Amino acid sequence: MSYYFCLKHHAVEGEEGCRAQDRLGPYGTEAEAARALDKVAERNEAWDNDPAWNDDAEDE
Repeated sequence: MSYYFCLKHHAVEGEEGCRAQDRLGPYGTEAEAARALDKVAERNEAWDNDPAWNDDAEDE
């Protein structure tokens, strides 16, 4: 079974949950789905600090 994190309800749902546009996943376990927003924050932090993707480099 797959699990999803619903962005609308801030809850873990099964496959018969809200529409795809309103959720993250699929995840293999309920615990992974429950950590979805933490995982997003961790990835965003890593990408924001990745020197290979630095959009703030000066072009002057």
